[in-house]
Amino acid sequence: MASEARHLHPQAEPLLDARLFPVDFGTLTSKVERLARKLADSAIERDKRGGHARAERELIRDSGLLSLAIPQRYDGLGKSWPEIYRIVRHLAAADSSLAHLFAFNHLQVATILLHGSAEQQRHWLSRSVQERWFWGNASNGRDLGLQLQAREEHFELNGSKSFCSGALGADALLVSAPRGKSATERVFLTLPAQRDGLAINDDWDAFGQRQTDSGTVQFENVFVDRDELLVSGGQSPRSSLRVCVSQLILTQLYLGNAQAALDGALRYTREQARAWPGSGVATASEDPLIQKRYGELWLLYRGALLLAEHAAERLQQAWEKPALGAAERGEVALLIAEARVASARAALEITSQVFEAMGARATASRYGFDRFWRNVRVHSLHDPLDHKVRDVGHWLLSGVPPTPSLYS
Repeated sequence: MASEARHLHPQAEPLLDARLFPVDFGTLTSKVERLARKLADSAIERDKRGGHARAERELIRDSGLLSLAIPQRYDGLGKSWPEIYRIVRHLAAADSSLAHLFAFNHLQVATILLHGSAEQQRHWLSRSVQERWFWGNASNGRDLGLQLQAREEHFELNGSKSFCSGALGADALLVSAPRGKSATERVFLTLPAQRDGLAINDDWDAFGQRQTDSGTVQFENVFVDRDELLVSGGQSPRSSLRVCVSQLILTQLYLGNAQAALDGALRYTREQARAWPGSGVATASEDPLIQKRYGELWLLYRGALLLAEHAAERLQQAWEKPALGAAERGEVALLIAEARVASARAALEITSQVFEAMGARATASRYGFDRFWRNVRVHSLHDPLDHKVRDVGHWLLSGVPPTPSLYS
């Protein structure tokens, strides 16, 4: 029972085996590890329950980590994307639903940095730090059910959006609305979440990522001030990095689930799994077939991790260039496509195959091992992986990298 107790009460030791999954977040290490342990402590039970994780969102707010992506000139922590992604990955190993909300907060910050004017950045991001805002979104680009209509002195929003991760319980929303015939022609805008006419629904009911609050938001004659429209970014290669930031967030969530599944399964195998009769060994850990399976899963994880880390470094280099060229932006998108596909495939395989190593007893609901596969399965469907693979193949044959779109 030692392994079970440790799994359910991770505050007794580091979240993950430091030999396999070392963590170093510099001066933020203790904050991140403390938050991860707190989230992990109730993750299994909350996954079963679903719904809105109000208390855990407050833990994230109290951690002071919501300003990671906000530049120091606005009193934020001003961390790089590789640093932010490592933290997201670690939190995803604890609870990938809450890591999703945490990461999408930074995606909305990135949107303001890419599309907002200098004054809009100063206004929204300084206020974000001062008031410890949690950002949510209503920006699903494929969902054209929301219309932005011009009035004499302002705009109005009417309609609805789906897949609005983090909107429920947010302080402010990053919203997108179509501005043309194509889904890629859209404008971003910022709104206080308490604006009259907004109805944020608690209607998310997927079998994985159970507490991401990714339900619907309805808009009825919602007032939008002209200054709330983010129109400075245009359609430049640099402004289109928002998609790249988003795609690498998904990648970290996959890898975090893979880490947690491997870590938990290895503990279980060492401490609770029983050797199969006829295997010729005394313990499951000594079984050559189980050793081989874990070796194969580890190689899948390591390969995907290296691709993800390389893509994050290249994204940071692109992020730091005010006049980013289309060719370099395309190269970054290609690296991110490789990382996302490899990470999703690795995570789906790992979160499923660990059961072959642990055995039937590990399917008991008290362990919660199934949640890792469910989380990855749901989130890997965000946009089709086949299209990423096609982008890679097209580049191999033509030398042409992916064209900026809603998902590439």
